Amino acid sequence: MSTTIDHIEKNLQEDTTCCSHDQSERKSHHSDQVKSNLISRLNRIEGQVRGVKGMIEKDTYCDDVLNQIASIQSALNGVGKLLLEHHMKSCVIERIQEGDTEVLKELMTTMNKLMK
Repeated sequence: MSTTIDHIEKNLQEDTTCCSHDQSERKSHHSDQVKSNLISRLNRIEGQVRGVKGMIEKDTYCDDVLNQIASIQSALNGVGKLLLEHHMKSCVIERIQEGDTEVLKELMTTMNKLMK
């Protein structure tokens, strides 16, 4: 799995356009490869969540279920970290260079949500 993470990180570094900050319609602009890798990771996480649901339905030992939940949280944090890194390396830098310092307030709000 670390190979996949390394591959995603490489693509995130190469994909220098991230987000459009036109306030009427905010969108990200990830390469097809980055998007595909992130979606694959999210699909695996979705499968893990369904697995936890099945474990609960089968009365699986609580500690085993909790360990799976911790694994899911870790995987989601990984996706979040990759997106945050890419956002900071592209969108945030671009907006600051354009004189838009409001992006820092937005970034801090997002980071506070991620750190809860």
